[in-house]
Amino acid sequence: MSRIGRAPIPLPANVQVEITPERVRVKGPKGELERPVPAGISVVREDGLLRVTRASDAPQHRALHGLMRTLISNMVTGVTEGFQKRLEIQGVGYRAQQLQNAVVIQVGYSHPVEFAPPPGIQLAVEPGNRIVVSGADKELVGEIAARIRSIRPPEPYKGKGIRYLGENVRRKAGKAAGKKR
Repeated sequence: MSRIGRAPIPLPANVQVEITPERVRVKGPKGELERPVPAGISVVREDGLLRVTRASDAPQHRALHGLMRTLISNMVTGVTEGFQKRLEIQGVGYRAQQLQNAVVIQVGYSHPVEFAPPPGIQLAVEPGNRIVVSGADKELVGEIAARIRSIRPPEPYKGKGIRYLGENVRRKAGKAAGKKR
């Protein structure tokens, strides 16, 4: 059996779980998440724990066993603690501004780019040109952070652009100066 799939998921006291044969719904202080359960995978609640089991050792069931356990565990973590990704903007004149729920980003285009998050995602601008993307759904938080980064990804010569906090951007050497022919 899958080592990951075998591990039980502890349920905090403030989390409610509703299990049907085809769906799992998790509700907590930070929100409510829902995910379909594929055929051949079952979720059972026992003594404050969730257990994910598979119907057989078929390759399809084996592949989904650990995945579903991790996805459900992320749902429980998301509705209790939440997830966040931090982005930083580097470059002369590059900046971000909070505009109600949206963020206005100026990164060298002729116009500012306004980014409004979908429901369930919060955007915040911190000092030092940092943007924090937070929410209960780990997948959606990562997707929105990637979309913001794609507005102006870091370029390899000067490193200007939007990057994840702590991301290492590989730099290239510039044009050789004073080369004689």
